Amino acid sequence: MRLGVLDIGSNTGHLLVVDAHRGAAPLPAYSYKEPLRLAEHVDETGAVTQQGIDALASFTSQALRVAEDKGSEDMLAFATSAVRDAENSEAVLNEVHERTGQRIAVLSGEDEARLTFLAVRRWCGWSAGRLSVFDIGGGSLEIAGGADEAPDVAWSLPLGAARLARQHFGATAPDEETLRLLRKQIRADIARDAGLMLRAGAPDHAAATSKTFRSLARICGAAPSGEGPLVPRTLPLVALTAWIPKLAAMTPAELANLPGVSASRSHQIVAGALVAEAVMDIFGLAELEVCPWALREGVILERLDQITALG
Repeated sequence: MRLGVLDIGSNTGHLLVVDAHRGAAPLPAYSYKEPLRLAEHVDETGAVTQQGIDALASFTSQALRVAEDKGSEDMLAFATSAVRDAENSEAVLNEVHERTGQRIAVLSGEDEARLTFLAVRRWCGWSAGRLSVFDIGGGSLEIAGGADEAPDVAWSLPLGAARLARQHFGATAPDEETLRLLRKQIRADIARDAGLMLRAGAPDHAAATSKTFRSLARICGAAPSGEGPLVPRTLPLVALTAWIPKLAAMTPAELANLPGVSASRSHQIVAGALVAEAVMDIFGLAELEVCPWALREGVILERLDQITALG
C-alpha cells in the first residue's frame, strides 16, 4: 500500500510518501518538506504563535494535496516536541484540523524514543545485539536501549538543538562562559537518568538518528548523503570533540558552508554538537553509527504490524 507520513517536527514539516508492505523495507516514493521552525514560533508564555499556526496549517494543506496527487491510500500524521510542549497544543491541533480536515496526533516523548528504536532495530537486525539509540531533534533528545524490538528503557529530554540554541545563543557566536554553562546543564540533564540504560552494561551496538547527527557525522568526514543509505557512516567522539571549538567560533554563514549543514539549521549545530558529545561521553561510547531510519520509519513499521495483526 502507498502511505503518506506527515511528520511535524520542531524544525521541519516533512511529508514522506512510501510504498509499504509487511516483510519489506518501506520504499520512499516522494518527499516534500518545509522549514516550519515551530520551536522558534513560541511566545513568552510557551504558546505557538498565530504565525506558527498559520505556517503549520498551510504546510499541512499542501502536504495533503501532494499525498493525494501521489496516490496515498492513508495518512499517518503526527507531531513531536514543539507541538507536544506548547501551552496551547490542543488549540493548535484543533485549528489545523478545522482548516485542513486533517487530525494530527501528538506523540509522547517516550513513544518517539520507542518508535525510533523500532526503526533502528529493524534496520540493524538482530545481529546488532543490545542496542542503544539516540536521536537529537529540534525540541528534544530521545534515548532508548534494549535487546528486543521494544526497548527496555525509553525516555525524552528537552535538549533539542533548536530549543537550546533559541534559549542560550544570540545572533553572534556564543562566548566561552555561555558554552561552559550550557555544557554543564546538558550533561547534568542527561546524567540524571543515564543509569536506566547503563545498568544493563555496554551495548553491543550504539546508533544515532536525525539530521543533527547526520550533519555532525558529515562534518567529521562521513560520506555525503548522495552516496546512498547503505554506505556506513559513523560519528567518532574524538573528531567531534576537536570540531566543537571550531564550530563555536564560526559565523552562521561559515557554518552553513560546512558539508551537511543547511542554512536553516546552521544556528543550532553548536548546541546539537554539545548534546551529541555529552551523550557519547556519559554513555561511554567512542563512536555512534548513523542509522538512516528514524521516527518516520518506526511509525510506518508499527502501522504495518497493526494491519497484519488485524488481518
